[in-house]
Amino acid sequence: MPVLIEVCCGSVEDALEAEAGGADRMELNSSLFFGGLTPSIGAVIEAKRRLRIPVMVMIRPRGGGFCYTETELAVMERDIEAALERGADGVVFGALTAEGGLDSRANARLLARAGRFPVVFHRAFDVMADPEPGLERLIDLGFRRILTTGRRAQIEDGADYVKGLIERARGRIEILPGGMTPRNAPRLIAQIGCAQIHVASFARRVDPSSRGNPEVYFGSALYPPEDSYELTDRSFVSGVRNAVRGA
Repeated sequence: MPVLIEVCCGSVEDALEAEAGGADRMELNSSLFFGGLTPSIGAVIEAKRRLRIPVMVMIRPRGGGFCYTETELAVMERDIEAALERGADGVVFGALTAEGGLDSRANARLLARAGRFPVVFHRAFDVMADPEPGLERLIDLGFRRILTTGRRAQIEDGADYVKGLIERARGRIEILPGGMTPRNAPRLIAQIGCAQIHVASFARRVDPSSRGNPEVYFGSALYPPEDSYELTDRSFVSGVRNAVRGA
């Protein structure tokens, strides 16, 4: 069976490029600079209207960790309901305690809102303080998949851990390795023994509309360029697809 390719997208335009490049499934986010936050409901509606592939929606109200307040959890519940009501094929989230352990109560609360839809525990797994018992608890809670780079910044360094994770899971939960490229995907897929991968790559596009006054910045003190933005690199996605499917 061909390896399934999921692409991380920060907008509907990203998603269209990803699908054109051969993606089988997409994860819809906003604010990828922060690792991916909840997209707008407008983005969910348009993604489902324009795409043929399944759309998984990120549910993450802010960057900077995964320990959420009562207010943030209430917002996440509403976002889950809204996304699924508008056609999302599943949702992606993860909650930890302040100590880095799995917050079973918060995750169960959010899972209840998702109902019968598949739910992915995102890369909060990679910073979880107790991943071995955490894996078992995620299975017990009813998560469908775990997105991971093997608890390392790069999948190259975490491949052996992901392989062991798949072996420990024994088919009870799907493991979704992230971060591969056309160059390393065939080797890492063979090494890990996975049936699906999660990738992302972006090419810069120019929007010159703000050049009338280059003294003004709308971003933070990082001063990002105001005359360009990033869009999913279609050729990267097709390159991964060709690499893993022997085209």
